[in-house]
Amino acid sequence: MTRKICVVVTARPSYSRIRSVLEAVREHPDLELQLVVAASALLDRYGNAHRVIEEEGFQIDRRVYMIMEGENLVTSAKSTGFGLAELATVFDNLKPDAVVTVADRFETLATAVAASYLNIPLVHVQGGEVTGSIDEKVRHAITKLADLHFVATEKAAERVTRMGEHAERVFVTGCPSIDVVKRALSAPAIPLDRLFSEYGGVGEALDLSQGYIVVLQHPVTTENEQSRRHVTETLHAVVDSGLPAIWFWPNVDAGSDGTSKGIRSFRETHSLPRIHFFKNLPPEDFLRLVNGSLCIVGNSSVGIRECSHMGVPTINIGTRQQGRERGANTLDVPYDRGAILAGIQQAAKGGRCKPDPLYGDGNSGVRIADLLAKAQFNIEKRLSY
Repeated sequence: MTRKICVVVTARPSYSRIRSVLEAVREHPDLELQLVVAASALLDRYGNAHRVIEEEGFQIDRRVYMIMEGENLVTSAKSTGFGLAELATVFDNLKPDAVVTVADRFETLATAVAASYLNIPLVHVQGGEVTGSIDEKVRHAITKLADLHFVATEKAAERVTRMGEHAERVFVTGCPSIDVVKRALSAPAIPLDRLFSEYGGVGEALDLSQGYIVVLQHPVTTENEQSRRHVTETLHAVVDSGLPAIWFWPNVDAGSDGTSKGIRSFRETHSLPRIHFFKNLPPEDFLRLVNGSLCIVGNSSVGIRECSHMGVPTINIGTRQQGRERGANTLDVPYDRGAILAGIQQAAKGGRCKPDPLYGDGNSGVRIADLLAKAQFNIEKRLSY
């Protein structure tokens, strides 16, 4: 009997994380994919990820609008509540055999609670990791709600079992985002001369032939009131580096409004002829762009996961990725323009790092689909001690 697997995608990075799983589930003879797209993945200001999803051949079964305007702590909590109410109805209509939720965003908590209260087996991808911030609480809360755990590393698996989950329900699959890296690197490098004409963005078309950096900085939820100051420090460092920079817009977390205002205010008071801003790129084009860069700057997990696999130097700013397993490509710096600039200069001179397979071998999607087809689904849980 074919199993109906409902995957919920709530944000631009979530799609990149789970894309290879969507493909493998869709192609598996014993599985039927149900795709729910929700939250910021539906919004223009965060890159219209749903359009990329459809352009890449996926059928969206349900859309869930759940984001309250404001990008602060209150709206994050209320958006989670809206999502819980809407997703409960969606799951009741679709009647999946299992729900898959990804990582640790606030929207994923709504997914996990709705599935759990409807007695639908919950599968959690990327549990057992350590980062700090509110993501830490959300990630581990979902672990306690989940019935199957597909984790990226051996250390993550150990943490999940130490939290009381049964070892036979925990599988080290690697991170599905590495599958996208593997595919992206097997294709030719993105033609830099068509980047601006094809994807638009804000700012002048840049000459990237002599090297460039990629910037991707999100707010830290537990430091949301400092987000504008944090991004201003990075802006000064990037300008002072003198290097062309491709800058991607932040996600929808609390504090995003401060990050966005910081960028807009800086653009009004400073000439930025060497910075071009994008909301979003298709996953493989984004990764090929990052792979061709001198380094990535900011606090995205892309710098920790995908860039470690590619060997791209990462200047990791602040506390957002604190505690996450990392390769030798990562240099941690504080929210200080001088330290950030020094890191950029060091990376630009030092060249590539040795690739690290810490987060997987590029076959996670197929591995996860096979487990979804064969694993025993069970909603009864007893903690082990």
